[in-house]
Amino acid sequence: MKKIKTTILIGTVLFSAISGSNKMFAQNTAKPKSTLSIVATKLPFEMPEVQIPRFKADTLNIVDFGAIPNTEELCTKAINNAIQKCSESGGGVVVIPAGLWTTGPIKMKSNVNLHTQNGAFISFTSDLNQYQLIESYFEGNKVLRCESPIMGIDLENIAITGQGIFDGNGSAWRPVKIGKMTAGQWEELIKSGGVLSKDGKIWYPSEGAYIGNEEKNKLPKMPTVENMQPYKQSLRPVMVSLVNCKKLLLDGVTFQNSPAWNVNPLMCENLTLSNLTIRNPWYSQNGDGLDIESCRVGTVTNCRFDVGDDAICIKSGKDKEGRERGKPSELFVIKDCVVYHAHGGFVIGSEMSGGVKNLFVKNLTFNGTDCGLRFKSVRGRGGVVENIWMEDIRMNNIPTDAINFNLYYFGKAIDEDPQTGEVTVEKMPVSETTPAFRNMYFKNIYVNGAKQALKIMGIPEMPVENLQFKNMIIRSDIGIQMNYTNKIDFENIDLRLDKPGIAASISNSQNVKIESFKASGENQLFWVGGAETKAISLQSTANKIVFDKVKLEESVKNQVKIIQ
Repeated sequence: MKKIKTTILIGTVLFSAISGSNKMFAQNTAKPKSTLSIVATKLPFEMPEVQIPRFKADTLNIVDFGAIPNTEELCTKAINNAIQKCSESGGGVVVIPAGLWTTGPIKMKSNVNLHTQNGAFISFTSDLNQYQLIESYFEGNKVLRCESPIMGIDLENIAITGQGIFDGNGSAWRPVKIGKMTAGQWEELIKSGGVLSKDGKIWYPSEGAYIGNEEKNKLPKMPTVENMQPYKQSLRPVMVSLVNCKKLLLDGVTFQNSPAWNVNPLMCENLTLSNLTIRNPWYSQNGDGLDIESCRVGTVTNCRFDVGDDAICIKSGKDKEGRERGKPSELFVIKDCVVYHAHGGFVIGSEMSGGVKNLFVKNLTFNGTDCGLRFKSVRGRGGVVENIWMEDIRMNNIPTDAINFNLYYFGKAIDEDPQTGEVTVEKMPVSETTPAFRNMYFKNIYVNGAKQALKIMGIPEMPVENLQFKNMIIRSDIGIQMNYTNKIDFENIDLRLDKPGIAASISNSQNVKIESFKASGENQLFWVGGAETKAISLQSTANKIVFDKVKLEESVKNQVKIIQ
C-alpha cells in the first residue's frame, strides 16, 4: 500500500448573529474573523484543500419580509423572498430568529448563508399542496418526486448554519410497518386515519400513498406532473436536496423527521458538513441520515446521527443510469462522528454504480447501531469501490454484524451452512454490471458486543479483494466468516466469543493470511473449505495451534499453511 503524505486543513466555520434594535448583523466571512477549528490530518491519498464558502456581512431578517413566528401562518414567501433578495444583491446572510416558524419549501440561492438562531424551530407544513411535483432524483435515478423541504440546484457558495432545528414533518408522508411499533402505538396510528395494506401490516397516510406503493399497476403508464397528482403522497422527497452545487457548508443545525432521506447532496463539490445533528424516528421508512451521492472533495466532522435507516451513506447512482453518469463519490474525510440507532453506521452502497474511492474515515463511535461498517451491492450495479481507509472505530451493542460485506443485497437469497457460513455460488461472466470492492484498510477497530464480528459475502467472478484488518478487539456471538475473497490480511486480532463456535471460517477464498490471531470462547479455532480455496496461512498467538481445533476440508489441506 503506497501512502502519500498529504496534509489537509479542515476548517469548521462558526457563524454568529447578534440581535439589537431590530437589526441583525452576521460576521463577514469574506475576511475571516470567525473562529476556525483547524484539524491537520495526514492522508494516504492526495486531496485538494476543501473550499469553504464566504459571505458578505449584509444581513436580512425574515421578520422584515413578513414572517410571523409562533403561529401556523406560512412563512414560505417571506423566507424565499429574503433569500432571493439577498442573492440578487450580491449575497450575505438571511437570519431566522428564535421562534416557531411554519413554512413550505425553502429554495436556496447562490451566495446566501441561511443562518438560524438558537431557539429557531422551522417546521415544514403537512399541507402537501405546498410541495409541487417536479423532475428530481431518488436512489440514484431521475424520477418524478415532490419538492424537497429544502432544495437548491446549480448553486455556488451556499450555507445553512446556526443552532436552529429544521423539522420535515415526515409523519405526514411516510408509511409505517406494524413490526416497528408497539400495539398501543399501532392502534393510535390506525385511529388517526390513513389506509392499511391488504395484509394489514403497513399503514399509509392516504389512498394515494397506498396505491403508489402497493398497486403500481394502477399508476399511469407514462407518469406526468398532471396525472400523478392523486398519488403524490407516495412520491416522498428527501428533506435537504442540493444538486450540482459548489462550495457548500452545513454547520451546527439539526435536521430531523424527514419524509424520506434526510440530507442528500448530489453531484456537489467542496462540501463542509460539521457539527450537525441528524435525527429521524427509528421506525421511519427510508429514513437515512446523510447520503453523499456522486460528490467530490469534502469533509464530514463532529456530527451526530440517530435515524431510521443508514446513517452516513456514500453512494454514486444506481445501475445503468449511475454508470452512464460516471460520477464517483471521492476525496472525503469523515471523522469524529457518533451514530446511535441506524441500520448501518458507516455505509457504502448499495447505489454505487458510479464508483466510490479515496475516503479516509476516522474516529467514529456506533452505539446500538444495527450494523457497524456496512458495504453492499448486487450483480447488475457495476461500479468500483476502492481505496478506503478506516481507523479508530468503536462500537457498542451492535445487534447484527460489526463489519459486513454483502454483494447479494436485494438479490436472490443464497443458502449458507449454519455452522461454517459457507456458500457456493455459480460464477457469472464479468461485465460492466459486475460490482467490485477492493483496496480497503481497517485499523484499530474495537467492538464491545455484536452478533457477528465480520461477514464477507463476495461473488465468485469478482471476489472482495485486498482487505487489511489490523489491531482489532471484538466481542461477539459469532466470529469471522469469509466467502469469495482474495488477498485478505489479518494482523493482531483479539476475538472474544460469547457463544461457542468457529472463530474464523474461510470458504472459496485465496491468498488469506491470518497472523497474531487470538481467540477465546471458541470450540473451534479455524475452519477452511471450498473448492476454490488456495494459499491460506494461519497463525495464532498461542504457543501452539491445537490441531483438533482446526478443521480443514480434504480438498484444501495442501493449500493451508499452519505457522506455529
